[in-house]
Formats: sequence, C-alpha cells, structure tokens
Amino acid sequence: MGDRFADLTVIRRLLNDTTTWAFVGLSGDPGRTVFNQAQLMKRRGKRIIPVHPDGRPVLGETTHRTLAEVPVPIDVVAVYRRTAFAGGVIDEAIAVGAGAVWLPLDVYDEAAGDRALAAGLDVVMNRCPAVEWALRR
Repeated sequence: MGDRFADLTVIRRLLNDTTTWAFVGLSGDPGRTVFNQAQLMKRRGKRIIPVHPDGRPVLGETTHRTLAEVPVPIDVVAVYRRTAFAGGVIDEAIAVGAGAVWLPLDVYDEAAGDRALAAGLDVVMNRCPAVEWALRR
C-alpha cells in the first residue's frame, strides 16, 4: 500500500485551501467516525455537505442522496464507505467534477485512486483528516 496516496503537500493543500467537503456516508449517528470528522471540519470553517441515502439533515445541513444531487461545486469528497464501495464513490466524484477524494483510515482502492488521478483529482487514502489537521504545519 505504501504512502503513494498520502502526499503531504496534497494533504496540506486540501486542509488549508479548500472550502466545500462532501461527506459520503454521513448520517446523524454521533457514534460514527464520519460524524465526528464532519463536525470537526465544520468547526474548522469548512462547508460540509452530507451525502447519505436516508436524506435526513445532519449537523444542520441538507443531506443529498447522491453526489450528483449536490448543487454546488465540491472541493473534496470524503469517502466514508467500506473499501468495497469506495471505487464506486470515487467514480461518482470524478463524474461530478470534484477536485479531490479523501479516503479515511483503512480505506484504500489503488485502481480507483489511479482513475481519479488520471481525471485530474487529488487523492488521499488511508489518512484521518483530524490527525492530519493536528499535524499540519
């Protein structure tokens, strides 16, 4: 696996220079990692967009059922789905013209990452936004 999709320059740029993060898999369950990550990014000034099939609002934000339903440009798609589903979400991110995809710890799909890179997206995999935020300099 290595650190091929963990370029510190890319990580810093995504944390510092982006505004809109779509969190795929974000529901209203505060016990889920994605809830905590989205909440942190919102506190850090990012616009968060929940993407979840149930469509219920989360963290005071309108939830969209798919990335294709999001009506604004997306800087980063945070993919909080199991590895088996990550490639499909990455393909959706490519299709909507997102700027980047970020996969959290233990989620890694090299082939999908290569497709994203080929389409011009930045790619981060197997990294935690909260940890990287704490480490950024």
